[in-house]
Amino acid sequence: MRPVYKRILLKLSGEALSGPDPYGIHLPTLQSIANQIKEVREFGVEIGVVLGGGNIFRGLAGSAQGMDRATADYMGMIATVMNGVAMQDALEKLDVFSRVMTAIDMREVAEPYIRRRAIRHLEKGRVVIFAGGTGNPFFTTDTAAALRAMEIHADVIIKATKVDGVYDKDPMMHPDAAMYRRLSYLDVLSQSLNVMDSTAISLCKDNGLPILVFNLTRPGNIRRVVLGEAIGTVVSDEPAPIVAAQ
Repeated sequence: MRPVYKRILLKLSGEALSGPDPYGIHLPTLQSIANQIKEVREFGVEIGVVLGGGNIFRGLAGSAQGMDRATADYMGMIATVMNGVAMQDALEKLDVFSRVMTAIDMREVAEPYIRRRAIRHLEKGRVVIFAGGTGNPFFTTDTAAALRAMEIHADVIIKATKVDGVYDKDPMMHPDAAMYRRLSYLDVLSQSLNVMDSTAISLCKDNGLPILVFNLTRPGNIRRVVLGEAIGTVVSDEPAPIVAAQ
């Protein structure tokens, strides 16, 4: 089978790395994700990864408790670098060459983000892990994922979650929640659906970049997405009826 995408941007939340633990990095979960990335890389797909930092520190939570928002966001950016270095270690233990590139200069642990250098790494078959968010406070890692995906000319953002796709309501709390197979950007914005933040969705809409939301907890799902299997929810500008699948 041939992949349907040549270059992808994988968006992982920090919580995806904590696995069953309430915080921190759960090594078996990290290794499982690294194995899935390796599997996709062996198809010749070029892979960029953007990691959140919520498993270590979440800027919005710090701000809500009285911390200066910019300070809290910078702390969250540093947390994403920690996750990025951990992911690089897991990948390279599997003989997958990778680079961590950060928007915040810390040359002892990561390369500074330079767009052309990132593209060159991808062309050479290296997995590029984008850390440090956008390098600016007040922007989420969702926005960083949209920005980096457009800068490297990714074919799609694939966003990993703990549920099968985008639902009309929280499936963890509502057993009758229905999953959407396809949505437009405007549907997501107008219905305030929990896909990515509105800035990220608007960036994707303005540049015609599709988003595919899928369940990371099912082993092999990254491969299934890349091979074009009909899983998850696709958000794009293609006109289509919004049909919820039970």
